[in-house]
Amino acid sequence: MSFVYERRYAGPIQALIFDWAGTLVDYGSLAPIFALRRLFEENGVPVSVAEARAPMGAEKWLHIQALCSMDGVKQRWEAQHGSAAKKADIDRLYEQYLPMQLETIAERTELIGGVPTVLENMRRQGIKLGTNTGYSRPMLEPILAAAAQQGFVPDSSVCATEVSRGRPYPFMSFRNMMEMEIESVAACVKVDDTATGIEEGLNAGMWTVAVAVSGNETGLSEEDWRALREAEQISRAASAHRSMQRSGAHYVLDSVADLEPVIEEIEMRMRAGERP
Repeated sequence: MSFVYERRYAGPIQALIFDWAGTLVDYGSLAPIFALRRLFEENGVPVSVAEARAPMGAEKWLHIQALCSMDGVKQRWEAQHGSAAKKADIDRLYEQYLPMQLETIAERTELIGGVPTVLENMRRQGIKLGTNTGYSRPMLEPILAAAAQQGFVPDSSVCATEVSRGRPYPFMSFRNMMEMEIESVAACVKVDDTATGIEEGLNAGMWTVAVAVSGNETGLSEEDWRALREAEQISRAASAHRSMQRSGAHYVLDSVADLEPVIEEIEMRMRAGERP
């Protein structure tokens, strides 16, 4: 025969899997940056915002390890401490970091503007809502509690410390799928503000939506963002969109507030025979 027939999913979106910081809460994804910069400052090795953001999306022990491996940070660490950071140093830094991160997280748990409406509308359509994060469970608990007070309780919530490998491996998203009982990866959309998180979704075989302005790429609080002149906002948004487009995301949006038309378009594309 000259024809090959392939099985594909052509139904509706069944689940959305969101990152937390910079995606659902913490406009600008600032809580990790505040804590990491304070951590390294207290250890005599200041790191820049750009350095602290580079491994964003990773589980936080690995984030600290990645920071210590960067050329500039590694050189400054060796100058201050006499040798490169070892595993024991990473372990100590991580333990020192935990209370700092909990403190900054507690200050940035408000859902980003437009998010509650989108989540409510998705639920009305029968779409399940999962979340995953580079945070550990103790770090996530205050966010979950605050989100519940604002009316959002995810159907599944997974932390990087609860799977064998975090991002960019797809295991957190797979666990979300299992907990929500989703039948096909093509029925899922991963929404994230980091390239690592988008790679996680792509590795899982899901549709992916990158968040550019409210998250890691722009890195400004909502107040600071709104204080910018319009021309500066346009310039920075364009730069953030270009950066997240390089992640391979199927779509790039300013924030989750813009998500609903994209879900409609993805469903149209699947009915027309497209796959993630």
